[in-house]
Amino acid sequence: MIKALHGASTFHSNVLSDVEIAHQTGYQGIEFFIDKLVRYLENGGNATSLKQRLDAHQLQTTCINALMGIDRHSAQDRDALITQARRITEVANQLECPTVQLNPGHYADHLSHAQRLDIITENIGEIAQFGEKYGIRYQIEFIASSEFNTLPMALEVIDRLATTNVGLVMDFWHLYARGVSTPQDVANLDPALIYGVHFCDGRKPQAGEAWDETVLRAYMPGEGEIDIQAFVAAVKSTGYDGAWSPELISPRHWEYEHSAIATACLHNMSQFID
Repeated sequence: MIKALHGASTFHSNVLSDVEIAHQTGYQGIEFFIDKLVRYLENGGNATSLKQRLDAHQLQTTCINALMGIDRHSAQDRDALITQARRITEVANQLECPTVQLNPGHYADHLSHAQRLDIITENIGEIAQFGEKYGIRYQIEFIASSEFNTLPMALEVIDRLATTNVGLVMDFWHLYARGVSTPQDVANLDPALIYGVHFCDGRKPQAGEAWDETVLRAYMPGEGEIDIQAFVAAVKSTGYDGAWSPELISPRHWEYEHSAIATACLHNMSQFID
């Protein structure tokens, strides 16, 4: 088991600060938030020096989170997606990071279910093929606010792909929020398909309420509606032994001192998973 600092939990920090925070607060790895990582690379940083900093602190990069908009389908949007995917895959390779996360946007929400899955399958298939030469794998995160929003949908895409480097991240909130998947559904998964876990809490929107994650997920685990212990037990029952990352999407907590919130997230997660 690797406990990895999630870059979204320290939202207003930067990449190098996250490395120091993870080291000082007792994590073994980092799940880099892609916006921070791209900003670092576009402003004088490079993957080689970042890897040296990680190595100096004996930290692993567990995931780059996340390549957004895997449902892009216009020629221009899709070209931008593939270009970004290739760049991030190369950076992952330089960081010896095994996994890149793939998230849908709202590009195909207006299309039929069949069309949407065709687009997502084709896009992920091309990205995964490129990643094979680097040994990079890709974890799908279905998003509750989008129309690609359930575990069965993600599994259908994986079933369509003739590849072994595409799997899933178990994000407790996204699993819970649509009311489709249960801890038992997670327990029934092949552990080889679970590439990461996002340890988090939250609630479903009330009638007429927007799907705003900064509101619906602004809870420390144990404070929201999710049966955290049941999902933890389900993941463990599969035999999964990879990275666990506490993801806190909370503007209130983002205003805490970064090390304090990182420590709180680690302590909270450890109480449930150790």
